[in-house]
Amino acid sequence: MGVIEDELNEIKRCCEAQNPGTKVVAAVPAMVRIEIEKTSFKKVVCCLMYPAEYPHSPILMELKSKTLAPKLLEGLTNVTEKECKKVLGKPQALFVVKFISKFIDENPLCCCSDEIAKVKSLLGPDDVLKLSQKSSTVTITVSKEGYNLSCKVTIPDNYPQDRVDVEASNCNFPRVFRVWFVENSKELARRCVEAPLKPKPNQPPFIAKPSLEAAVVFLVNSVQRYPLEPCQICRQRLFPPDPTNVIHNEKAAAHVERVYCGHAYHHDCLILYLKSPPFTKEGKKCPGCGNRIYHEKWKVTPELAEARWASEQAKARELGDVVDFVRDLNLEEHKEHLVN
Repeated sequence: MGVIEDELNEIKRCCEAQNPGTKVVAAVPAMVRIEIEKTSFKKVVCCLMYPAEYPHSPILMELKSKTLAPKLLEGLTNVTEKECKKVLGKPQALFVVKFISKFIDENPLCCCSDEIAKVKSLLGPDDVLKLSQKSSTVTITVSKEGYNLSCKVTIPDNYPQDRVDVEASNCNFPRVFRVWFVENSKELARRCVEAPLKPKPNQPPFIAKPSLEAAVVFLVNSVQRYPLEPCQICRQRLFPPDPTNVIHNEKAAAHVERVYCGHAYHHDCLILYLKSPPFTKEGKKCPGCGNRIYHEKWKVTPELAEARWASEQAKARELGDVVDFVRDLNLEEHKEHLVN
């Protein structure tokens, strides 16, 4: 028996046992086809062909996958071919399978390489993105006008069926913005993998999709947006030019409040706007987009808001009458004093 026949017999006998997650589809002199599946998304089909001068020439290979990025497969093919040249003169098919299987195990972020590339394209010159294959995390730091946010995004083993997790490690925005950045990115990730409780009529069946890009793009866009955005009422910048002067007191006049539509206001600007007429059944509308304003601190119906405004106006008139009465009384007393 020759080298190829011996290797084919070894593949049939021990490939699947020695390499968990592999399946031998074909092992004949014309072609060896082995499927490598670590998860439903980490799948690679390894097609190998023997050249005429094998094993003194590298085995010919083609890697296929419906889930991993073509650019990743191209790079993995090139690396594997270089490794094969180190073992010329020896059987290479099982070596290739073991090498690719180990690569997938040691590089869990391979399942989201396309998303990582798209995120990189959004980053500015001062932004930083770090990958950790060991912990299966992506750490991103986004900066704009001195304001910054650093987050660690963890990629689960069963990605993309399971959503990514987002954790903020550093942020100099006010607390409400830090919480909103993280929690809303988590919510966007959740919607990628969980079907809506009340789907719309005639909506197609829900299919889970990768969540890394959705979560991180939201973080990047938010940090790049708010430092220069104006208040929707006074049109002044929401945040001070120097981040060290940012207002953290949530009751302060210049504290920044974000409403449901995403636009933001200075605290007192928003309160004054919500308390001032006109009051319609549709509620107060955001000047920036025309959507109704929703905020957890101000859950007041238009009727109640109008009643409160009318009451305040009545009190103001009563106070004005009192002031006028006291002024007139003082004038009378002054006249009597002059007469006497």
